[in-house]
Amino acid sequence: MICSGLRSSSRAATPSVLATLMLLALGCRDWATTWSARVPSPDTSWVASAESIQNGGPGTAYDHTSVSLSQPGQKPVEVLLFNHQYATMNLQMRWLTPTNLQVDYGPSLRPGDTVTVHFQAVKVGRVTISLRRLPDDSLR
Repeated sequence: MICSGLRSSSRAATPSVLATLMLLALGCRDWATTWSARVPSPDTSWVASAESIQNGGPGTAYDHTSVSLSQPGQKPVEVLLFNHQYATMNLQMRWLTPTNLQVDYGPSLRPGDTVTVHFQAVKVGRVTISLRRLPDDSLR
């Protein structure tokens, strides 16, 4: 009798434990897009897209910005990834020609902000990606 009583209480506790675990797992997905931009190439055969993401959570908070290239009907290909200290950074994309994308970057205007290039592709298809760090005095 005692054993059967323990089984029924453990069965009753199982749904509440599962619900708690699900809420904790969903609560850890804490991120937001803080900035985004899209720039089509002059001949519109490519689109450069950038997005800054701010992630939160216990021990997992960080900010990053990615730049991707895509063609109509194709999945985007990530070509640049930056890590930075605050929600956004200084990033400018411009097409010099239909096959040459230039990305200028630097920290935000907030004191102590830094930007690190975490990943860089130099060519995707026929498109060359040029990367240029902006001088700190040009940001002020």
